[in-house]
Amino acid sequence: MLLNYANKKTTREITKSVKPANFSSSFSSNDNLLIKGENLSVLKGLINKGYKEKIDLVYIDPPFATKNTFRTSENRSATISSSSKDEIAYIDDKVGAEFIEFLRERLILLKELMSSKSSIYLHIDYKIGHYVKVMMDEVFGISNFRNDIARIKCNPKNFKRKGYGNIKDLILFYTKTDNFIWNEPMVQRADNEIERLFKKIDKNGKRYTTTPLHAPGETKNGATGQMWKGKYPPKGRHWRYDPKVLDELNNQGLIEWSKTGVPRKIIYAEDLSLKRMQDIWEFKDTQSPEYPTQKNLELLETIVKTSSTEKSTVLDCFCGSGTTLVASNILGRKWIGVDNSNQAIKTARKRLENGGLFSTFKFIETI
Repeated sequence: MLLNYANKKTTREITKSVKPANFSSSFSSNDNLLIKGENLSVLKGLINKGYKEKIDLVYIDPPFATKNTFRTSENRSATISSSSKDEIAYIDDKVGAEFIEFLRERLILLKELMSSKSSIYLHIDYKIGHYVKVMMDEVFGISNFRNDIARIKCNPKNFKRKGYGNIKDLILFYTKTDNFIWNEPMVQRADNEIERLFKKIDKNGKRYTTTPLHAPGETKNGATGQMWKGKYPPKGRHWRYDPKVLDELNNQGLIEWSKTGVPRKIIYAEDLSLKRMQDIWEFKDTQSPEYPTQKNLELLETIVKTSSTEKSTVLDCFCGSGTTLVASNILGRKWIGVDNSNQAIKTARKRLENGGLFSTFKFIETI
């Protein structure tokens, strides 16, 4: 399925028409880069500088097609403001088809920069996100769509409106191929979940539950269908483990026998205190006095840890206040940040230079 709209360019037209940026100084792939410039020309410039297929992770938080002007204030939290005393951070003035094509142009060049094992996370809101999803299906292929992540961004609000309250935005997660970097993200189980799942308590006060030692499917000739401790598995089932393994579990005190002599495996809560991360994330943003729409650092650390390695380079071409760069730096990744806003570059440099990160990077301008 394709989105059709006026003035939609072909991929060839985009890649051929974009003029590459010229950079104010030289740099290499070993450098962390903070680049001030228009990101479309910067991306083309990076391709020409040898970064094609060198980026393992892209995260972008582009404008959301809101028609708002976002400003910063020295004296209060960053807001959408019309005060002449506040400095403009960025103007979100593109909407509709113009906005979709604006994003599509950049995604096509980003795809050229992405390695075969790379991922891209695009942060967007619910009003335009579904159109962006269809467009990304076209650019990256629907088979490379991995997740539509719902990010809980704030506490519930009691605005009077006809409709449900909005407390989330979207993160669209795609990869370039099936062979992408994936470090399984795990999260701690909440105390009430542990109490619900592990209701039993042993003599040492440790919470546990038990699971069956047999599974569906009858095995007549194999070891898992044989007698163990004077018992055969129930009809139509087999032991989950070889009898030798069952002996080991029993010797370790990891089998509980019911009053009727049925064996079950003991699972302790401490061994399953972590669980796989799901596709609803609660990483609420805190209002920054320095920059509007600044994203939660833990959110970016999660993405960087999951979809890159210490040998990877991470790219954010709408880097804003630099949260992606800070997260990448903390986790020992190389990074490239791009923005055309004076306020964004000012804030990102301050965070990277004065935030106790001891970050070494080159600040590059386009000329």
